[in-house]
Amino acid sequence: MEVILRDHVENVGNRGEIVKVADGYARNYLLPRGLALRVTPGNVKHVERERERVETRAADERRAAEAVAAQLAAVVVSVRRKVGETDVLYGSVTAADIADDLAGRGFTIDKRRVQLDDPIKRLGEHDVPVRLHREVVVALKVIVVAEGAPARAPEPGAAPEQKRA
Repeated sequence: MEVILRDHVENVGNRGEIVKVADGYARNYLLPRGLALRVTPGNVKHVERERERVETRAADERRAAEAVAAQLAAVVVSVRRKVGETDVLYGSVTAADIADDLAGRGFTIDKRRVQLDDPIKRLGEHDVPVRLHREVVVALKVIVVAEGAPARAPEPGAAPEQKRA
């Protein structure tokens, strides 16, 4: 039996394709679940209109993601964390921390879009990929600094501090 797939079906085909499958598979699985339609002139036109709508919506989403990516490319996220004597972080910087900082700047980015393989556990500058759309990924610059870092250097000409034993 020939059917038009309404959705991607593993090992069968992709959305909008006309495929030939076993009669029982079509009647008992694909058609009842709404994954496919019988091949008729009306259904072919219906699937074409549906595909055009989906492609238009996907193009709009991609343009919106590219606009956000252009804005994010100029953003530098700075995160303060407590560190030990050997500059080892107490805790780590996670995707949720980065998403919260971006939310404070007016960007609504889901933490699942921030693609950290492992949490950041070192001081310094890191490039973190953010997937805004399946085809749009932007590298976000994240700088991790020590929380207790000295605010400023001593004034020139000032006497050096004496350590007490």
